[in-house]
Amino acid sequence: MGDLAKIFKAYDVRGVVPGELDEAIAEAVGAAFVEVTGAASVVVAHDMRESSPPLAEAFIRGARSRQADVVHTGLGSTDLLYYASGSLGLPGVMFTASHNPAQYNGMKMCRAGAVPIGGDTGLGEIRDRAAELMGETRDGAAEPAGSAGPGGSLIEKDLLQGYADHLRTLVDLREIRPLKVVVDAGNGMGGHTVPAVFEGLPIELVPLYFELDGNFPNHEANPLEPQNLVDLQRAVVESGADLGLAFDGDADRCWVIDERGESVSPSAVTALVAARELAKYPGATIIHNLITSLGVPEIVREHGGEPVRTRVGHSFIKAEMARTGAVFGGEHSAHYYFRDFWFADSGMLAAMHVLAALGEQGRPLSEVAGVYSRYHASGEINSTVSDQAEALRRVREEFAGRGEFDELDGLTVTGADWWFNLRASNTEPLLRLNAEAADESKMTAIRDEVLAIVGKVSE
Repeated sequence: MGDLAKIFKAYDVRGVVPGELDEAIAEAVGAAFVEVTGAASVVVAHDMRESSPPLAEAFIRGARSRQADVVHTGLGSTDLLYYASGSLGLPGVMFTASHNPAQYNGMKMCRAGAVPIGGDTGLGEIRDRAAELMGETRDGAAEPAGSAGPGGSLIEKDLLQGYADHLRTLVDLREIRPLKVVVDAGNGMGGHTVPAVFEGLPIELVPLYFELDGNFPNHEANPLEPQNLVDLQRAVVESGADLGLAFDGDADRCWVIDERGESVSPSAVTALVAARELAKYPGATIIHNLITSLGVPEIVREHGGEPVRTRVGHSFIKAEMARTGAVFGGEHSAHYYFRDFWFADSGMLAAMHVLAALGEQGRPLSEVAGVYSRYHASGEINSTVSDQAEALRRVREEFAGRGEFDELDGLTVTGADWWFNLRASNTEPLLRLNAEAADESKMTAIRDEVLAIVGKVSE
């Protein structure tokens, strides 16, 4: 049980292979998944990591041992798995460790309709049952998870074209002006899905690192780290492209680069997509987390929508979307969620909205995105602090009377033309700071003041 507790996180399973996660664990989790969810059928996909096919096959053995039928889609992105779960009406499991290094792997699980399974919505029960099954096997009290009964059926089903066709019904790119697009797949699953989605569209694709390679020989498949964007930025400028797109390892996140090689913030992308969705669904609700730009709720209101603020984390976004019936949700981490996509996140679908917004008119992306970029942001800054509570207390004390306080997620202080959020990491001795202001000098002053207070505690 101790071993499984280490790899079962709040939202998924993640661990080093084979030291923390191996085929025996995957097989037990497969059996436990069926027992806990009561699934008669399950859909399974996996990414390009060397360990993914054997782990997926072990999970399938465990699921079939509990008489569940399995639809195996083979290679896929995480949002392809969500498409499979939604379109087939089946619970699903994706084998991936997203942007983590090559030695990691993991599982993202959902119920039918791409409803997420997290720590308080079934993942804990799956962990506990898998631990019981493994204990029974070690003690000789029961047969291994995969050897009980005749087993359910196995169906191999390629869903890539269905996935691409479905996305193209949600955002029509057939009539946009011709665009030149550089895509950095980071040797991840974008190299598998992007060609299928772009095929036949007025898009000249310039591929970077499309070869599927779970060893990530060129750079980490994590576009949130600036060093991983350098090759894409250079390629956009040198090729005279209209924009660049960077995907993470399982292609559920997308980062956008404009024609100058500059990053377009996820907040600007959130506001842009929100405006497009509100044109389609007037008066609808839009979700944003508390560290997206102030410009997001402003723009949502200006377009007749209702902005709703949530804590950081996809489980909070998805829960609030389901509660409010929101049409769209965006996070600072480049995760974008769509009601029309079973409330699930899809980096590809967000990218298609950006392509549509650019291709439906003649201005460059820097001008289009500039409309949605109103404030100067610090980006997320991490400080190592052993006594996080004391640091937060001192910040509260220093800023008393200077702005409005709220503690939805950490501490947020909002002034007349600035705000900051300081929140503790759930897994590390870190405090994460995000600050924003109407002008850069104000943002810098607020940022540096908070960091100085925090720094005194960590000394």
